[in-house]
Amino acid sequence: MHGVVRRLGIVSALALALFEFLYVAVLVSGLVALESPGDPISDPFFTIMELLILLIVPAMIIMMIAVHAWAPASRKPYSLAAIVFAAILACLTSAVHFSILVLGREPDLAGWARHLMFEWPSTVYALDILAWDWFFALSVLFAAPVFRGSRLANWIRYLLIASGVLALAGLVGVVVGNMQIRNIGIVGYAGIFPFAALLIALLFWCTPNCGEVEPSR
Repeated sequence: MHGVVRRLGIVSALALALFEFLYVAVLVSGLVALESPGDPISDPFFTIMELLILLIVPAMIIMMIAVHAWAPASRKPYSLAAIVFAAILACLTSAVHFSILVLGREPDLAGWARHLMFEWPSTVYALDILAWDWFFALSVLFAAPVFRGSRLANWIRYLLIASGVLALAGLVGVVVGNMQIRNIGIVGYAGIFPFAALLIALLFWCTPNCGEVEPSR
């Protein structure tokens, strides 16, 4: 079973990092293509970003499952909580972005357009903030204590904590009604988290026996 966990961890973490880096690249390309800074990101960039999010969250859940299977018994409650919060994140954000992709351009739903527009204030934007600035933050902050015992594991813990804290900080933008402040959260889950995923893949790769995180004493 250890070999299965190791392979699952490597593949899912690498896939997660790849999808996140692609998301950032498409986001930057979409922003550069804007005629005015206040305009929303248009297609094809917006649709590609939506599809990438639908790929990111399953990869994150699978990676957290591998981390849970790999964690020492004393830290499995933390990794189990990380899975639960990642699953809630996945359900919320998948529902949001699938709805936008499928229903957002339907002319018969014109009366519901404001609820399906990814602009503040709207229903889908509020739910996505709940998903990423709250449940993502809880997931990575609970995953962080699992990683101890080596320099690589410690760096993973630091990056997970940083990404979670920045995601939580994005909630300040909701409180004050300023979505520019809320973008701090994006730095956490799109800027820092992919590097944590890369290091998690490296940690699984460097660990022949995925039975424990800490080295034997």
